[in-house]
Amino acid sequence: MDATTAVIVGYDAVSPLGIELAEQWTRAVQGQSGIGPLTRFPLSPEFPVRIAGQAPSIDHLDYPFLKPREQACWRSPIFKYALLTVQRALEKSGITITPDLAPRVAVTYSSAIGGIDAVLAADRLMIAAGKWPHPYSNPNACINMVGGKISMLTGARGPITATITACATGVTSMIIGAMLLAQGQAEVAICGAVDFALVEPIVAGFATMNGAYVPKEGGPAEPPESASRPFSLHRRGFVIAEGAGAIILATKAFASAHGLQYNAEIAGWGMTSDAHHFVAPYFETVKSCMEKSLAHAGLGPGDIQAVNAHAAATRIGDQVEYAALRAVFGTKIPPVTANKSLMGHAMGASSAIESIWALRGMQTETLPPTINYLPDPEMELDCVAQGSRRLQQEHVLKNAFGFGGCNACMIFRRTE
Repeated sequence: MDATTAVIVGYDAVSPLGIELAEQWTRAVQGQSGIGPLTRFPLSPEFPVRIAGQAPSIDHLDYPFLKPREQACWRSPIFKYALLTVQRALEKSGITITPDLAPRVAVTYSSAIGGIDAVLAADRLMIAAGKWPHPYSNPNACINMVGGKISMLTGARGPITATITACATGVTSMIIGAMLLAQGQAEVAICGAVDFALVEPIVAGFATMNGAYVPKEGGPAEPPESASRPFSLHRRGFVIAEGAGAIILATKAFASAHGLQYNAEIAGWGMTSDAHHFVAPYFETVKSCMEKSLAHAGLGPGDIQAVNAHAAATRIGDQVEYAALRAVFGTKIPPVTANKSLMGHAMGASSAIESIWALRGMQTETLPPTINYLPDPEMELDCVAQGSRRLQQEHVLKNAFGFGGCNACMIFRRTE
């Protein structure tokens, strides 16, 4: 790898498992679920979805972007959670964005769904009370405004783009960031994703398309924490969640020159498009995406110690991911962790948060468990179902697949 190789110098997340990164990781390793009752909006008796992975409130924290006046303008929660994770990740990285550095700092942090909740609220107010939308309603709904607000917060003046690939957005953001570094367009990239999709029509829409978890009609009542079941025989769809994750990349040369600490780098990546179906994944291109990431890293299947799976807990999605893993790794599929079993599916933010768990797992030589797992005889997998596991990991494969056939895979390499 050369001097432009992307190394990870800082990261931070907020998820249904907590606000502070250490707390979230401890809960993940202990196999604690962050899924509970859906309370983001009033539920009618017939509303199909009753549970969710809700992110904790951050309004009590002392940051300028959390002041009431600021939130009155930027009403969608995507902005404050994105800004919080970026500010904390930068603090952890040790990078200060000076006027001299600013033109060399890229922003690829994005969102799959964006601030559509702000436009919906404005529309409902117009209908109910005849009031015109707040002047910030449209800017709230611009997905690229997430990156814009991050640029304003940090002073970053390098390349900026919104990398929207549905549920693969977080990983794609890192891939585009790494590309900008490799091409010499930046020395630092602020990557990641945020999504807060617990908006009434979005939640109901996921239910009507048979994507979101809905209890079996006439079946026994089940606790919320048991509902997310990736790769499991009794999986019934994803549990919708919220969250944000920020990952700070720097070139190896920049990190070395500025004494920045890092223990992982991006070894390789792959991206493919299914050209097949608007939501159903396609085996050939999912397999190809994994193979491309291995080839780009100069690795073989035997070099991978663990897989952090996409594993949304849908019937067809998990089956296709397993089939692709089997085609790539044969009968020697590495241990596979499915973090959505713990926190649900935070849309584009999921792959950012899960990448952070993969990085933390490499650093601590630990795999968090996949909970709620009941073996499916059609999928022979080691899902780390019996509790967390100690495992040295030099290379970890991260999978992320999104609606529209957007596939993104990344390989992290431990550097210490």
